[in-house]
Amino acid sequence: MELRTLRYFVAVAEELHFGRAAARLHMSQPPLSRAIKQLETELGAVLFDRSSAGVTLTAVGAVLLDEARELLERADRIRVRVAAAAGAATLTVGILGDSADPSTIRLADAYRRRHPRVEVRIRETDLTDPTCGLHAGLVDIALTRRPFNETGLRVRELRADPVGALLRTDDPLARRDRLALADLADRRWFVFPQGTDPVWQSYWHGGESRQGPVVRAVQECRQAVLWNGTVGITVLDHEPAEGLTVVPLTDMPPSSLVVAWNESAMSPLIRSFVEIATATCRA
Repeated sequence: MELRTLRYFVAVAEELHFGRAAARLHMSQPPLSRAIKQLETELGAVLFDRSSAGVTLTAVGAVLLDEARELLERADRIRVRVAAAAGAATLTVGILGDSADPSTIRLADAYRRRHPRVEVRIRETDLTDPTCGLHAGLVDIALTRRPFNETGLRVRELRADPVGALLRTDDPLARRDRLALADLADRRWFVFPQGTDPVWQSYWHGGESRQGPVVRAVQECRQAVLWNGTVGITVLDHEPAEGLTVVPLTDMPPSSLVVAWNESAMSPLIRSFVEIATATCRA
C-alpha cells in the first residue's frame, strides 16, 4: 500500500466525487479510478458505494479514512523533522493586512505546537496585493481574503465574514441599523491604487468605480474615514478604531477568509498549514 494511493483515497473520500478529487490531485479521472480499484482489490474490501446518486464511503472506507489520515500526517511529520534536522525546514507565509488579528495568533500558536522546529517567515502585505506575493513567488502560502485572481492557485475557504460600511461615528448614516450600497452612492470612498487586482477592487468598491483618497493599508483606510469623512467596506467583526463605526451592509456578499498556495507547490509544510488553519477556524 503506497502513500500516494492513500492520498488519492483521502481526496476521493473528502470530495465524495471522483472528478473533483482528480482536479484537486491535478490528474485525470481514469487513473484515479484505477488506483482506487486497485486499492480495493489489495484490501479485499469495497471502500466506496457508487451509484447514480453519487459516491459515499462504506463502513470499511470510513475506518480506512481515519487510519489513512493519521498515517499521512505521520509521514508528513517525518519529512518535516528530517528537513529541520538538515536545516532546510522553512515556510514563508503571506498575511494580508494585519498579522495581529486574533485568528492569526491562534493559527500561529497551533502551527508552532505542531512544527516547533520549522522556521516560519512572515511577509505582511498591504491591500494592493491580495495574493500576498503568491503570483510573484515571494511566499509559500497566503492567509488572505477573496475575491482575487486565482489563476495558477489553489484556494481553501476557512470562513465567510459579513461586511459593513466603515463610517465616522458622527456620520448620520452611522445611526442606522443597516445600510445598502445605494445609501453610499453619492459618497467619496477610499480607493486602491491603479494596478491593484481588478477583481479585488470591484468587490471592496461595491462593484462600482469610486472616487476618493488612495489607500494601501488597513490603517490608511481607517484614517481616510476619520480624517476625510469618506466611506468604505470592512469586515463587520473587525473592531473599529475610536471615532469609527461599522454598519452592516445588506446587499454585499460575505468576505471569505482563505488560505491560498500555488498549484505546483504543495508540500508537507503547506499541507499541514492548510489543515491547521481549517481546524483553527472551525474551532
